Amino acid sequence: MDKVPARCEKEAYVEGLFSSIAGKYDLMNGILSLRRHKAWRRFAVSKAGLKPGDSALDACCGTGDFAFELARAVGEQGRVVGVDFSAPMIELAQAKASRANRREVEFLTANACELPFPDASFDCVTIGFGVRNLADIDAGLAEMARVLKPGGRLVCLETSQVRRKPIRLLWQLCFRVFSPCAAMLMGAKKSAYDYLPMTAKEFLSREELAGKFENHGLVDIEVWDLMFGAVCVHIGSKAFQ
Repeated sequence: MDKVPARCEKEAYVEGLFSSIAGKYDLMNGILSLRRHKAWRRFAVSKAGLKPGDSALDACCGTGDFAFELARAVGEQGRVVGVDFSAPMIELAQAKASRANRREVEFLTANACELPFPDASFDCVTIGFGVRNLADIDAGLAEMARVLKPGGRLVCLETSQVRRKPIRLLWQLCFRVFSPCAAMLMGAKKSAYDYLPMTAKEFLSREELAGKFENHGLVDIEVWDLMFGAVCVHIGSKAFQ
């Protein structure tokens, strides 16, 4: 792959790509994150301000791990919904929920840019490594802000750029060489993991993403770097009208 697909093609491309790797998604997440992805999600949820009984939405939920972390925060009296436009991902998430008897977690096939929920439905919305995959980032952020209750928080966990140059070079080597090779060894298509470093390279800076949060009515923006800045958590609260 020479470049990220054009906007008009991106939605179909991303849906097909993630559907094709759904069965290997969890294993590859562990390998490519050096087994840190669970700790990153726990940190993100710790910043969400959730209480027992609250409601939360995880957009671009994949196989559901972020949603299950949210469920631990809201408890059995709370409500968690995970949405993803890849039906195979949702099927795997539903199977996980059934095995773990997590009745407070619901998974739906839906597009993050066209969320099927009324305004002000959730106390928190999360999205993990999904913003860069949206065909229209502004439309997706607008939808996530729309379904937030006033005072609710949007929490975004996403790849970013390592700030220190020597470490940045090592991280880029890992992304551009190790991830495609690891994908092939696991039986996945190399093109699927060529896409990851390409989107990370071309994605918004942490400052640009914070600016988009503000543009969509979010306030009290916080930005937290993890893994030397290779991963970034953005948090914004929906303003009271």
